Amino acid sequence: TIKTIFREEGMRAFWKGIDAAWLREASYTSLRLGLYDPIKNVMGVNNKSNFFMKFAAGSLAGGIGSLFGNPFDVIKTRMMTFEGKNPKTFMNTFIDIYKTRKMDLYKGLQANIIRACVLNGTKMACYDQIKETITQTNMIPAGIPTQFCAAFGAGFLMAITVSPFDMIRTQLMNQSSTAKMYSGFIDCFVKIVKEKGFTGLYAGFIPIWARFAPNACLQFIIFEQIK
Repeated sequence: TIKTIFREEGMRAFWKGIDAAWLREASYTSLRLGLYDPIKNVMGVNNKSNFFMKFAAGSLAGGIGSLFGNPFDVIKTRMMTFEGKNPKTFMNTFIDIYKTRKMDLYKGLQANIIRACVLNGTKMACYDQIKETITQTNMIPAGIPTQFCAAFGAGFLMAITVSPFDMIRTQLMNQSSTAKMYSGFIDCFVKIVKEKGFTGLYAGFIPIWARFAPNACLQFIIFEQIK
């Protein structure tokens, strides 16, 4: 995949959609990380609470974040899948979508909310749980080493749980408004499994994990230092 992209589109293609990705992270990620602790406090969740309560708090924060990040997700997906050596800019892509159908900015919202709930629930709950276990057993030095190991483990578990939702979300966001292949989340799920089997939902698992693991490590280490 790397060789094909580099040969056909050049090095810049690996950063297609980065401005939309920045805006997505500034909205979606800021909210899903920032709201986690306040939501835990409202729900009465602490380090002693069970995994499912932490998962519920993380899911709620992720779902709220995805409402604000969805338009940037759609723009990012369009920019990334644009073929050619002169990719469209953020504003050109936004104007094209807005002029065609304004509501396309919220295409795939259902899948995106479900994905965000699963992703953030898994990420925050697994990080808290792994970190708590490491702290109790004193297997790893406290501080950044513990945070790194907990985040790396959470990143792997995120990739396992989120890959199917990533596949469905991308298919829904990228389909044409005039010639829709899928009527919704369930229809997309059924058609992918029917055509490619269950493993079709995990296409691209390695790059997803390669993205999640370092991303989670950086986010949590910076987040913990700020706290």
